[in-house]
Amino acid sequence: MLGQSGILSAASEKTHEFKLDNGLKLIVQEDHRSPVVVTQVWYKVGSSYEHEGITGLSHMLEHMMFKGTNELKSGEFSRIIAENGGRENAFTNRDYTAYYQQLEKSRLPVSFKLEADRMRNLIISDEEFLKERKVVSEERRMRTDDNPQSLAYETFQATAWQTSPYRNPVIGWMADILHYEPQDMRDWYSMWYAPNNATVVVVGDVNPEEVYQLALKHFGPLKPEQLAVLKNRPEVEQRGEKRILIKDDAKVPYLMMGYKVPSLLQAHANPQEIPEQDIYALEVLAGVLDGGNSSRLTKNLIRGQEIATSAGAGYSMMSRLDTLFLFDGAPAHGQTVETLEKAIRAEIEKVKNEPLDEKEMERVKTQVITSDIYEKDSVYYQAMVIGILETVGLGWHIRDEYVEKVKAVTADQVQAVARKYLIDDHLTVAILEPVPEQKEQLTAVSN
Repeated sequence: MLGQSGILSAASEKTHEFKLDNGLKLIVQEDHRSPVVVTQVWYKVGSSYEHEGITGLSHMLEHMMFKGTNELKSGEFSRIIAENGGRENAFTNRDYTAYYQQLEKSRLPVSFKLEADRMRNLIISDEEFLKERKVVSEERRMRTDDNPQSLAYETFQATAWQTSPYRNPVIGWMADILHYEPQDMRDWYSMWYAPNNATVVVVGDVNPEEVYQLALKHFGPLKPEQLAVLKNRPEVEQRGEKRILIKDDAKVPYLMMGYKVPSLLQAHANPQEIPEQDIYALEVLAGVLDGGNSSRLTKNLIRGQEIATSAGAGYSMMSRLDTLFLFDGAPAHGQTVETLEKAIRAEIEKVKNEPLDEKEMERVKTQVITSDIYEKDSVYYQAMVIGILETVGLGWHIRDEYVEKVKAVTADQVQAVARKYLIDDHLTVAILEPVPEQKEQLTAVSN
C-alpha cells in the first residue's frame, strides 16, 4: 500500500491540500453551514488531448464510466448514489473530464469507494461499448447536426482555429464516433484515468484529516500510470480576417465573431509578451460589453437601437490554451446580420477610442464581487472553481487573487487590451443564413 505524504500547503485555514504517494491530489474545502458534501474527481484529459481519428473519445469515455467494474454491474453506480439520497453527474470539456456526487456528509465513504473503483477497474465490454457508441452518435445528431446554431458554432470554431486542438468539438466528429473501436476506448482509459492524473476535490461539512485518511483507504492502493506525453500543438499566427457563411434550416439568422486572445495560463507561461494584467482587463472588458441589462450591447443594440433580439460577449480566461473573445447575436425583425455586425464593431471602436466611464467600471467590478460571493454560497461551485484551476494548471490558490486583481483593473487598461487584441487580423466571423430544407424546396417546385 502506498504510504502517507501529508499536507503540502494550506492557503487558508479552511482549504487543505494533500498528495498521496501514487500522485493523486486531494483538496478539501471546509464549509460547515449545512451537513452536505460534494465530491468531484477531475481528470486532466478532454477533447484538446485527442488527435484526429479519435475526436470525442474523452466524452464517450465519460459515458462508459457508468457501465460497470469488476465489482459493479452497468448502472449500479447511479443506483447506489440514489439509494444514499445523493445526486451525481459528469461533464467533459476541452481541457478536462469531471465526475461529481452531492451527498449527506456521512455518505462520503460511498462516493470515495465508487470513484476509486472505477478509476482503475472499469470494464469496457464490446457489447456495452457498441451500444453506447450508438447513444453518443444519436446525441451528436440531436444536439449538433439537427441544431442549426450548434452546428454553426462548431463550424465557426473549426474555422477560427487552424492548428489548435480547440478546433475539434468536444463530442467529436461523427465520422470518428462511428469508427471508434473498443480497444481505442480501453487504451484511452488506461492512459489517462489514473491517480497521478487526477484531482479529488471535496467541499462541505467535513474534517480534512478524516477525508485524507478516507482517501488513503480507497485511492491509496491504486497504481499510478506512465502517462502519455501531450505534444504541444500551438495555434499558428492568423494573418487576416476569416469569414464563413453557413446555410441551414434555421428560424433566424445568427452572427458569431471571435478574436484570438490569450488565457491566464498562457500569460503565466509568457509574462514578457502577455502581462497578467491584460487577462484581468479582458475579463472586465467582457463585463463592460455584456454584463447584465446595463451593459453596452444590451443597452445600445437591444433596447436602444433595437437592432438585435440578442447580443452578447464572452471571454474564458481559465482555458488551458489561447482562447477567443466572443461576440454573438441575432438581428431583430427587419434588421440584417450585416447591420448587427456593423453595430457590434461600432461598440468595439467606442471602447478603443473613448474613455470608459468610472461608474461603468465600478458596476462591472461590483458584479464580479457579487458573483464571487454567490459562488461561495454553493458547495458545488466552490468545488468547481478549485477543480478547474487545478486541472488546467493554474493552481487553486489563484482563486483567492481573482477579486482583488479585477478590482485593480483601470479604465485605461481595458481600453489598451481592446486596442491590442480586438484586431481584424485575428478575427473570425461566421454567419448562419436560414434556408429552407431541400425537401421543402422540392415540394415548392412540384406545386
